[in-house]
Amino acid sequence: MIYFNCDYTEGCHPKILERLSETNFLQTPGYGEDEICASARAKIRAACGRDDVDVHFLVGGTQANATVIAAALRPHQGALCAETGHINVHETGAVEATGHKVLPLPATADGKISAEQVESAYYDHVNNDSFEHMVQPKMVYISQPTENGGLYSKAELTALHEACARCGLYLFVDGARLGYGLAAPENDVSLSDLCALSDVFYIGGTKVGALFGEAVVIVNPALKTDFRYHVKQRGGMLAKGRLLGIQFDVLFTDNLYFEISKKAVRQALRIADACRGAGCAFFADSPTNQQFPIFPDAALEKLGEKYAWSYWARVDDFHSAIRLCTSWATTDENVDALCADIAAAMR
Repeated sequence: MIYFNCDYTEGCHPKILERLSETNFLQTPGYGEDEICASARAKIRAACGRDDVDVHFLVGGTQANATVIAAALRPHQGALCAETGHINVHETGAVEATGHKVLPLPATADGKISAEQVESAYYDHVNNDSFEHMVQPKMVYISQPTENGGLYSKAELTALHEACARCGLYLFVDGARLGYGLAAPENDVSLSDLCALSDVFYIGGTKVGALFGEAVVIVNPALKTDFRYHVKQRGGMLAKGRLLGIQFDVLFTDNLYFEISKKAVRQALRIADACRGAGCAFFADSPTNQQFPIFPDAALEKLGEKYAWSYWARVDDFHSAIRLCTSWATTDENVDALCADIAAAMR
């Protein structure tokens, strides 16, 4: 079985494994206070073009989302997000388990929300006579890329940032697949732009070459205070913290994070071209490592003999949308085989 159903089933980039082996018996301070984590933080700050951001390493995306949101919000506050957003549909109520409600908004086909929606939701709340009886919006959560593979442009992010500033809301960007978003051909957003246009975001490692780990980048000084307390309370303070630092230190050496992301996107766009060439429509347009082609059920049955993917949506009685993901480790041979088999299954 060849897996195209997620972008983290492989282990890690060989350079990370090599560095982990080299440092296996190294004695360092624990809990991320070692020189390797310090080096990784410095490299991330350099990539962001900012010396004033705090960088914290957590183990996974759900933990990062829940920890950031719980640390930022007071008990009566919640987070606005797309109805298809990861914290709303794929995290088993992790944010709600912290005591904070997710406030979903209708999303575009590719999973985005707009500045206008944010302001409307905010003013609907403050202008309601019963506002004190409802959860107060205080944060906007978005993913870059979105759950449906969409990318926010710099103009869209700027509009969201300005709307949040007018309404007194934090803007939090989930970057679990950020590398693949940054590598997309039509992307015009950089790490420095994320620093300028958000209060906090994270750089995903789990899905982009690391064994595990996310690097939370806190820009807003109001969110920096006591953040390590929240990390510890949420089970995110790894005793052997250097294991996280090593991975990000390697990923942010010699542009590795960005180069391996480009490879995954190139492979995904090859698959997208093969699907279009075979006559497939798409559930959502994505320029990233996630693709959402629509296949006849009969064709999917044939492909299922050899490939694994994620079912995404029923389109009609005879067609389904699926999600195909490439990763930093996806081989030319596997993509070649899939493209040929798509053509054969659609004949």
